[in-house]
Amino acid sequence: MKKKTLRLALLMLAPALGLSQTQNTGQPPAWQMSWDQIQAVVGKVRAGKDLTPKSWPGGNRVAVAISFDVDNETTSLRDGNTSPSELSQGEYGSRTAMPRILALLDRHGIKATFFVPAVTAKLYPETIRQIVARGHEIGMHGWIHERNSQLTESQERDLMRKSYDTLREISGTRPVGIRTPSWDYSPWTMKIIREMKLLYDSSLMADERPYEVLYEGRPTGVVELPVEWIMDDYPYFGMNRFSTIRPHIGPEDVLDLWRKEFDVAYDESSLFVLTTHPHIIGHRSRIVILDKLIAYMKSRQGVWFARHDEVARAAAAQLRK
Repeated sequence: MKKKTLRLALLMLAPALGLSQTQNTGQPPAWQMSWDQIQAVVGKVRAGKDLTPKSWPGGNRVAVAISFDVDNETTSLRDGNTSPSELSQGEYGSRTAMPRILALLDRHGIKATFFVPAVTAKLYPETIRQIVARGHEIGMHGWIHERNSQLTESQERDLMRKSYDTLREISGTRPVGIRTPSWDYSPWTMKIIREMKLLYDSSLMADERPYEVLYEGRPTGVVELPVEWIMDDYPYFGMNRFSTIRPHIGPEDVLDLWRKEFDVAYDESSLFVLTTHPHIIGHRSRIVILDKLIAYMKSRQGVWFARHDEVARAAAAQLRK
């Protein structure tokens, strides 16, 4: 067996074998690391200045940023799963779920951000054009939902630039933000984000408020709009028939959890970021809870529904103060 084929086979088998899929960075085992090595690893990418404004645009007290990661077939393709059955789950995301989602956003009169792997954009260019035509944002989400921590620096840079060019060509807009696939970061992801002069990232979890990212101890000017697995639909509704991943909680229970998250964000005059996936949230029993959540948030005074780029620009204004 050729080395390349063997490596691919091992990567695909790694979860079942309990092996790490992260890149070998050359670091010794954690218990053998010196204090300087620990500090260097932990200090690579950190949270800096809190960028929450005293009030959001329009005098609003809380910003709500709803996002959709349009993964479709890319996660299956990334892992070498070419079964038509599995790929059809991804197709559902654009064929059935996306029209429901766009209609829901139209009905509520709000704008959202769609983070799109470039391969998804190439498979469904008309879907991308429909999203843009309605005034929503297109953000970067990798080439084929690759895992950045498995890539070399040059590979990651090439894929990010190719993703940027593809989205710009198909959408007719210039992406200004990124959500890394699976929220995965390599030691040089932020370095490349800075090179590309992106306005914001939405992949890290050091806070619930927007903050400036620090890279190797220095301010970057990059705005972070933090994510969290609690605020993602996949942990609740994900399904993999060949693993132990199964939906384990009812839609109404998830709605209750997200309402509570919003209530505290509202009380703290902060930020509410929700991550969903069309092929997951777009199912009939789940689109209902997104509808109810939006209606609940709209019932409160001082709620600003905005695209991620709009939130990032409002937060970036704090860098000049």
